[in-house]
Amino acid sequence: MRRIPFSYALASLLVLALVIWLALGNFQGFQSTPPDAPDRQTEGPRVEVVEQQSIVFIPQQVTQGQLTAERETTLRANIAGFVAEKPVTQGSRVESGDTLLVLDNDALPEQLQQARDELAVAEAEYAGARNLRERELISQPELLRLQSALSASAASVAQLQKQLDDSRPTAPFDGVLNRVQVELGDLLQPGEEWGQLVDDRRLKGVAWVSQQQVGDLSVGLPVTARLLNGDHLEGELTFISHRAEEATRTFYVEATLDNPAGKRLAGGSAELTITLPPRQVHTLSPALLSLKSEGQLAVKHLDDNNQVQQTAVELVSADTQRAYVTGLPDPLRLVTLGAGMVDVGETVTPVIMEEATISQPLTGQDSVHAPVD
Repeated sequence: MRRIPFSYALASLLVLALVIWLALGNFQGFQSTPPDAPDRQTEGPRVEVVEQQSIVFIPQQVTQGQLTAERETTLRANIAGFVAEKPVTQGSRVESGDTLLVLDNDALPEQLQQARDELAVAEAEYAGARNLRERELISQPELLRLQSALSASAASVAQLQKQLDDSRPTAPFDGVLNRVQVELGDLLQPGEEWGQLVDDRRLKGVAWVSQQQVGDLSVGLPVTARLLNGDHLEGELTFISHRAEEATRTFYVEATLDNPAGKRLAGGSAELTITLPPRQVHTLSPALLSLKSEGQLAVKHLDDNNQVQQTAVELVSADTQRAYVTGLPDPLRLVTLGAGMVDVGETVTPVIMEEATISQPLTGQDSVHAPVD
């Protein structure tokens, strides 16, 4: 009889043992109920989050405007007359009350003196009549007649005095006699323009702002005017119109500016920058702004429980790189990536990122300019 090799016999025994184990199974491992699922916490969607604090932001409104003298007036003749003297040359600086022009007065001083003498006589007659009336030596109508004559004499003196003053027009305020349009011997008629007086020691910057901008303005705000040559004038906002212009729907504003050097700037144009009160804002990319169903601008962020919140914000200022908004909690956990993939109220897994790319100044500038007149 041929002998079976040992290796074959060992392999056969191993195969037989495996078959028996598979047939019988592991009865000790059987259970009447399925095993509990492993206790594993389900993670929400991952979003990128930046933690930031609010900053102090000083918004500004920039508008194009014009510069005018603080005070200027057109000088006109009040009476007819020939130009007799020009005591002040064109371009000279004058003080209030200085005589600017002398017209032929046509013997007005002598007529005024005669009227004053007649007034003195009327005053004396009236005073004597009052004494006589107290003693009932004259009638009441006679006293009234003398009183009327006194009033007529006083009116004549006042009229002649005004005519004499009008023949020597004076400066109504300190300034520069900017223009004189008459020569000696010219005949002026009442109401005819003959010169211009300008007070440019201070200037007015006038401009027009939009309906959206005017609500942030108030009298007293600082204003800087940038001239075409790059120079700057400082001042403050002094007037805001209460009614918009019908043609442009914009509001007229005025700023008073110092002109200590007396530069010739009146009538020119300038860029006016109005500095608004400081505000606490958050800065973010304009791409992170969304619209709520009500049409309000909103921003998505996380609360302390990692739930997505969407809060309406007010846009204070914006440019192509960043937006400045108010209305968000402080500190803020801003969702910078993945906001469009999660819903409000959903619990997410935040991935904290460093705020390395947001570097903002403390002053800003509106991108919308008011219309130019």
